[in-house]
Amino acid sequence: MKNIFKLQEKGTTVRTEILAGITTFTAMAYILFVNPGMFEELGVVSFGAIYIATALSAVIGTVLIGLLANLPFAQASGMGLNAFFVYTVCFGLGFTYANALLFVLVDGILFVLLTVTGLRKIIFDAIPSSVKAAIPAGIGLFIAFIGLQDAGIVVNDPATCVGLASFNLLGSATWGTIMPMLVTLITLILITALSKHGVKGAMLWSILIGAVLYYGLGFTVPEFYKDFSLTTLNPFAAFKEFGELAFGKVFTEGFDFSKYLETHDKSSLILTFATTALAFCMVDMFDTLGTLFGACKTGNMLIVNEKGEEEVPNMNRAMLADAIATCTGAICGTSTVTTYVESSSGVAAGGRTGLTSIVTALLFVAAMLLSPIAALVPAAAYAAALIYVGILMISCVTKIEWDNPAVALPSFMTIVMMPFTYNISYGIAFGLMSFVAVKLFTGDVKKINISTWIITLLFTLMFFLTH
Repeated sequence: MKNIFKLQEKGTTVRTEILAGITTFTAMAYILFVNPGMFEELGVVSFGAIYIATALSAVIGTVLIGLLANLPFAQASGMGLNAFFVYTVCFGLGFTYANALLFVLVDGILFVLLTVTGLRKIIFDAIPSSVKAAIPAGIGLFIAFIGLQDAGIVVNDPATCVGLASFNLLGSATWGTIMPMLVTLITLILITALSKHGVKGAMLWSILIGAVLYYGLGFTVPEFYKDFSLTTLNPFAAFKEFGELAFGKVFTEGFDFSKYLETHDKSSLILTFATTALAFCMVDMFDTLGTLFGACKTGNMLIVNEKGEEEVPNMNRAMLADAIATCTGAICGTSTVTTYVESSSGVAAGGRTGLTSIVTALLFVAAMLLSPIAALVPAAAYAAALIYVGILMISCVTKIEWDNPAVALPSFMTIVMMPFTYNISYGIAFGLMSFVAVKLFTGDVKKINISTWIITLLFTLMFFLTH
């Protein structure tokens, strides 16, 4: 291991790397509850099937980045991209689960090509910095909005579209409707408090405590346990469901767009396919680049290139690992696999090589046998994780030049249109269109490069030809 991962050269030890791998796993294991909970809402795939798909794709992606790039990072189905998959592509645009997997596969293949050919930089530079800086914040608000809905705190309102659920026991609310919302709020406070005190795996432990609280308070709700039955204790049942409902669906059913074509024409399908796949790829790429740079910066692992610029060591290999992992994730039946920002916790614990990643991957392997326990975690508990992830992602707004109107408008449109339209790609589209419009009306049109024009035109046509 010392020779493969160059431990002495990196100034680390086997013991440190193992502890760092455990730290990373505990920080990101919440995805094993959250991701299957989202996908289960589709009604065509089970919690168990997506649990295995999530864990297996995390294992593959994490091993890849550890061996190919020798970096202490872990990968799994990305937060935000999973919400885009379920709520925008499937529920919003009307594509099937298998169709959406095809988008993810195309995203992965496109990502591989962009990385291998070096065209990744062209796409990256095509997106204005004002839009790039705002994308994480928009996704964060979108995820938090979903979490508040899953918790039952934000509800539909016929007059205002959305409203606050009632907490009035003297009115329409009952203790049975209020209790889950209180569990979410308590779990959210727990995550915040434990994070403040630097507790490793704060999100995971808080979700588990929230689940225990939920079932404990269930005794105070009449008929709470009436239809309750323990999930089968056979962990291999999830593997069977994975094989039947998720694995390979992208090939057997992904190319069948008959359901979408019932309400749309073929030209709409082509344009929506192109823009949606592009949105998946762009968010994946920005997410990975930002995470890699930020985590390496935290661990003082950045290197200086011949131009005197700081960069991530083995960047292309790391990006290639991410792209391949996304392809395998689509085959397994889950959304885009990306590098996790929680890897920073492992770096902070001393992780410096791919051995950290291998340890994290082994823990995901072991976690595959815990699907019966994971299935018992209620939405009231993991909804708090969605809200907290939103808090973490919105911090990027501090990097936006709000006092510059030419920057503020594209950034603002990118952020607000994601949760308001329930669509990440719409947020990117409005950000790009407003950026181009501002440049046109302020005489800076020469600063718009050709690739920005092309991508903006694609997204603009999406509105006029698909709605």
